[in-house]
Amino acid sequence: MKDEENLKEEAVNGAEETSDFEFVESDEEGNALPAKDVTKKLRDENKKLRAERDEYLTGWQRAKADYINLQRDSLQKIALSKNMGKEDLLESLMPALDSFDMAISNKVAWEAVDANWRTGVEYIYNHIITALENSGITKIGLTGEAFDPTLHEAIETLKTDAENDDHTVAEVIQSGYKIGDKIIRPARVKIFQK
Repeated sequence: MKDEENLKEEAVNGAEETSDFEFVESDEEGNALPAKDVTKKLRDENKKLRAERDEYLTGWQRAKADYINLQRDSLQKIALSKNMGKEDLLESLMPALDSFDMAISNKVAWEAVDANWRTGVEYIYNHIITALENSGITKIGLTGEAFDPTLHEAIETLKTDAENDDHTVAEVIQSGYKIGDKIIRPARVKIFQK
């Protein structure tokens, strides 16, 4: 313990002794430089250090901007690949979904089927549609909605006298689907026209 205290005391005393020294700028021969030359030398060194600092700062800012751009690009690529996967899944499921829609839309044949079996099939179909909606896939085409050429493909027009029915969907022939705002397949519909 005493050795440690002695070492600490010697270190403090040694620091006090070295504080009496004064460092003076000198030339190669050891002669003290005039104050004017010392100031010039310090300004030059300061200028050099500022330039170096600015270079490092610029490099750091570029690296940070590159990193932010890389993150943004990565997130966009991930979202794009997710949507491509959803599109592939939807395109493979569309024939089965169309079969469900055709079976359910044939009211005479559908009502003739056993009620329990029909309820089970409708339950399964609703689960599939709900799973698609939860994944961001939306079914397009409902009877009575306003005709929108970006969402619907009119395959036939039906005459109507009702003002409210003009340019509305009279019948959905084939449901359409979209992912987000991207239309995968427009709904094929018959529309009313006055």
